[in-house]
Amino acid sequence: MTSGMTTAERRGYQQICGKNGLMMVVACDQRGGMRKVLADTPEAQAAIDEAALGVVKAGIVQHLANKASCVLLDAVCAVPDVVDQGVLGRDTGLLIGLDASGWDTDAKGYRISKPVPGVTARRVRELGGTGAKLMVYLRPDRPEASTVNLDIIRDCIADFAAEDLLLVVEILTYQLKGESDADYAAAFPGLIVESARISVDLGSKVLKLPYPGTPEACAEITALCGDIPWAVLSAGVDHSTFIGQVETAMQNGASGVIAGRALWKDCISLDSDTRREKLENIASARLREIQKVLDRYAGRT
Repeated sequence: MTSGMTTAERRGYQQICGKNGLMMVVACDQRGGMRKVLADTPEAQAAIDEAALGVVKAGIVQHLANKASCVLLDAVCAVPDVVDQGVLGRDTGLLIGLDASGWDTDAKGYRISKPVPGVTARRVRELGGTGAKLMVYLRPDRPEASTVNLDIIRDCIADFAAEDLLLVVEILTYQLKGESDADYAAAFPGLIVESARISVDLGSKVLKLPYPGTPEACAEITALCGDIPWAVLSAGVDHSTFIGQVETAMQNGASGVIAGRALWKDCISLDSDTRREKLENIASARLREIQKVLDRYAGRT
């Protein structure tokens, strides 16, 4: 496995994996999505500033992510504080998210991904990152939809290769204006498979992907990835749904999990006591359940 990585990249990959050799990353790099979890109205959400979000994220690190192999955090309101304040455990890897909150839209309504300005591979290293994660939106069935985003992937891969630092590429897809729910659902597995293929062709070393909908699509992703590891993300589904997706993905060749809202969406609060109690009990129990699934696939070649 991971034969296409440099020594430095392989070392970074080892550090985001647990002792079982599989990724168990707690994702809390969200900003807008986290505000929606913390408050019900747009006005209340807008009142949650970056400092307040940073406190919530530090709580997730302290009470949940330090029990995993790695945490994914943003460079806007989470790091370097969790490092400088000693919140992040010394044995917990750190992936830093490169994507800004939200997206732009071009004249045809296609989504344009937005990297955070100034957060380069060198800056990730300065922030103490084990590596970074780049998220982009693709619609591989509409080549004109992805031109800018493909350039973002190419440029980012080149930047991290020059710095010899691990980069995880996350691909999301989306429903087009006028596309029915049924048509999008039918297209979804193929969109994720083709997005993975594109990412591999561009030189990605590790992928973060949505559950593609079927065991067959998982197996197809694994086949086209070869020795490139891929992790399944939770996409905000309930834990009971996600644990089944994890089992299926692992049965069909996935190399771990990068999960956020499925773990903590009903466990975070602006109240520190509530946050601590729910993260330590509810979210941590979910994490242990995922870890048990992963442990069953440890040592797989």
